[in-house]
Order: sequence, then structure tokens, then C-alpha cells
Amino acid sequence: MSSPAPHPRYAVRIPADVDREDTVLAQLTARQLLLLSVTGVVLYGLWTVSHPFVPAAVFLVVALPVAGATAVLALGHRDGLSLDRLCLAAMRQRTTPRHQIAAPEGIHPPPTWLARYATTPDGRKPTDSAAVPLQLPARDVTDTGVIDLGPDGLAVIGVCGTVNFALRTATEQESLVGVFGRYLHSLTAPVQILVRAERLDLNAQIAELYECAPALPHPALEAAAREHADYLVALADRVDLLRRQVLLVLREPLLSHSSNPAEGDGAGPRTLTGFARRRHSRQPSASAATRRAAEARLTRRLTEAVELLGPIGITVTPLDAGEATAVLSAACNPDGLLRPSSEIAGADEVITATTGPYEDHEGREPP
Repeated sequence: MSSPAPHPRYAVRIPADVDREDTVLAQLTARQLLLLSVTGVVLYGLWTVSHPFVPAAVFLVVALPVAGATAVLALGHRDGLSLDRLCLAAMRQRTTPRHQIAAPEGIHPPPTWLARYATTPDGRKPTDSAAVPLQLPARDVTDTGVIDLGPDGLAVIGVCGTVNFALRTATEQESLVGVFGRYLHSLTAPVQILVRAERLDLNAQIAELYECAPALPHPALEAAAREHADYLVALADRVDLLRRQVLLVLREPLLSHSSNPAEGDGAGPRTLTGFARRRHSRQPSASAATRRAAEARLTRRLTEAVELLGPIGITVTPLDAGEATAVLSAACNPDGLLRPSSEIAGADEVITATTGPYEDHEGREPP
């Protein structure tokens, strides 16, 4: 009796940096060639102009550091980014105002009497650094959970479940990969799969265990519940508990499809045409009908994700306005003392009391 032949396994090499730019000449990208060629032309022009009265040794003392710095910036990489991009990002960060306030209604200057007596923690007078409004990509979250990204379009967020891939058989693994591959092939617009870690708060579970333990039918069960609650308390005190959250972010650009056929076909726009499209898409001129159409496309794409990923056990749950706002707040401030939640009122919401203005907490009116 012969054993069944093992199921064939297929290995496909996937590059780690899928966003790596294409090389044009001598394993150099167009950006690298542009930096090196412009620097070379400038140095050659300076040498042509200055060589009648500047010795070659003096020119080399100045030109070699410039050429070396340009080569390092063009060819160097760190964390998947070229050094020239990192330098530009550092310059933008340096020139960006340090005081940014989330004040959509506008920033008003402090009162004169307060500014006169204000001091820093070390006792010095504060510098005159004007605060600016905090500019975030997300402009607003609608009641249906659609995030308005301004000129970048609209987006929706869905929470995805997970499946254990290692415990599946070879046939089941190929089935999972096939279903996920079909979903990837069905994509026609930007999608982001985000795996984020957030702090795990066990206070609610611990309080529930202590509260429900006396109601258990047997003293042994009550002791076990209290012991488990004590274990959770000790665990939360010893280690920093984290949990994983998988988010599926679907984005729909506004004005991404041009009605002019001369701008190119679906096979890919030309360089100048694509640049013109990007500039045009940055203009906040989307009408209400365009936004409704984009919201309809997002809803359809989210429904397709639910239907395609559901058969393999991955549940996609769309987030409403409160849950989407909580996710964005947690991403902006992951170490906050108060965990963002959909039950927390927004900054522009009116908070009303559960009792009347003339009633106490027991519902009795004063005498």
C-alpha cells in the first residue's frame, strides 16, 4: 500500500520593496540620474568659467566635496528611502511650526494679561512662536463612516478578522491563497492593509469578574473567578499588553477618471499627462454628485471585500462614524491615558444630562 504523493508546493519570490522605482540606466533610477547629471553639468560649467584664473587644485578642493555629497544623497538609502528625500523631509520638519493646535474654528491670540505673566517651566519668557492650525489628512467623518480626505478623495475603514494559516493543510493553504489572490486581482483602486498594535485594557474584564464572582452557584467557581481576576491584574502590572488589529482601508480618489480621451487610455498615462492629472486631482473642485458617486463606489468595493474574503473565514466589519473617529484618534495619540472610543463625545457635540435640571440622581424634585 503506497502513501499518497505529497501535494506540490509552489514558491514565488516577492520583492520586499514593492514600491521600488524602476531603473533607467546603469541600475540608477530617473531621480538618481537627474541629481547626478545636474550636479555634473553645474560643476563642469563652473570649471569652464573659472579655469582661466582658478587653479585646478583649488577647484578640486571645492568640487570634490560637492560631488561626494551629491553621490551620497543620490545613492544612499535608509529605511527604504533615499537620503535626498530624508533631507527634504528633515528640512520640512525643521521649518514647520512646533505649536500646532487642533482648532478648526481658528486660533485666537492669548489675552494680553496672560501673555505678560506666562513663563516656561524653567522660568523664562516664552518665545514669540505663533501657533498654526493642525493640518491632518482627514477633514471630516460622515455619519456613514466615510472619511473625507479633501483633495485626496474619500476612504472607508473595515476591521478584518484573521485566520490561522500555519495550522491548515497544504490544500487548505492553497485555497486560502487562491481566494486572497482573486481579491487582489479584483482591485481597481487604492487599498491599504494595516496591521497595528494597540494597548490592551483589561479593566473592564477584571471589574466584571469581581462583580459576577459572588453570583456563581458554587464557592469553588467564585474562588476560581477571583483567582483569574487577580492573575489578570498581576499580568497587566507586569507587562505592557498589546493586541493586534487588522484594518482594511479603501480609498477612492476624486476626479481620477478624466472624460477627455486625449489624455490617455487605461493602459497608463504618459508622464506629462499623469503629472497634469495629479495637479488637477489636487484641486478641491469635486461637486456633490462626484462625492456621492465616490461614496457609492466605496460601498460597492467594501461589499465585494466582505463577499470575497468571507468564504475563507476573514470577516470584514465596516466602521461607523464613531468607530472610524476612534481609530483615527488612536492613531494620532496611541499612548493617551483615555482610550479613544465611539462612546466618547466629540469636541463639537453637546453633552446633555440624563436627569432633568431640577431633579437629583434618584429622580426626585427638590422641595
